[in-house]
Amino acid sequence: MAIDYDGGLTCSMGVASLDASIAWYQDVLGFTLLYRVDEIAWCELSTAVARVNVGLGQREAAGGAGGSTLTFGVVNIDAAKAELDRHNVRQDGPIRDIPGMVRLLTFYDPDDNALMFYQDLSEAHG
Repeated sequence: MAIDYDGGLTCSMGVASLDASIAWYQDVLGFTLLYRVDEIAWCELSTAVARVNVGLGQREAAGGAGGSTLTFGVVNIDAAKAELDRHNVRQDGPIRDIPGMVRLLTFYDPDDNALMFYQDLSEAHG
């Protein structure tokens, strides 16, 4: 029996403070709060990617090394980096260029969860 996916994706990450994290994801990345359930310290935010949401769960030990890295495609990675800089977001070095393929920038939320932007340079997106 094959799995019948519905096309949606929710990416879940642990955070230390739901209030602070909601504000950061809205203010810095422009995500929109869809709902919040304080009884279980959980919320979901919509992204600019259709049917891709970010779920945040408050935990005692949040963020840090390991796990998945959410990687969001952007039209202009230099402009996206400037917005991160404007919000003093910690980044893992400069934009990395892989000529003819992609430009990459790794950055971190306040709980040290790694996130990434990519700008597609392939001819299919040129």
